[in-house]
Amino acid sequence: MTLTFNDPSEQQRWYAVDDGVMGGQSRSQFSVVDGEGRFHGEVSLENGGGFASVRREPHDFESTLADARGITLTVRGDGRTYQLRLKSNSLGDASAYRVKFTPAQDSWETFYFSWEAFEAVRRGKRLTDAPPIAPADITQVGFLIADRTAGSFCLRLQYMQSL
Repeated sequence: MTLTFNDPSEQQRWYAVDDGVMGGQSRSQFSVVDGEGRFHGEVSLENGGGFASVRREPHDFESTLADARGITLTVRGDGRTYQLRLKSNSLGDASAYRVKFTPAQDSWETFYFSWEAFEAVRRGKRLTDAPPIAPADITQVGFLIADRTAGSFCLRLQYMQSL
């Protein structure tokens, strides 16, 4: 799997799933600008909110992830902590495998996450009885911010790739 952001049509493959589904007022979107992807918006703590997320449309990653050792991404942040989230056929719809990261603000930074770094969660709670991540079962990638801090955010992405 390799995701780059040189094609502006990549923007149409991403959609927001914000805390409005639970009554919150956070808002986010994914844009493709100048060859980079941008997950941006505003987190609101009003009405019990506090998270914003985007997901790429479901895709069969089996052929590219089955033999991979993990995922690498090159990002630039804003001082806030983000989550890379992977949806899988191994978990229920409201669950995902996540890994948290806080990218640098003033430079591009590359992160490598082995499959062992991901933990299964549902609505922010760790699932202790979930199976380990099975790369061939991954169907969707996404990003989430849920640091309980109100305000604007922007995570910039150069690329995401399986290793």
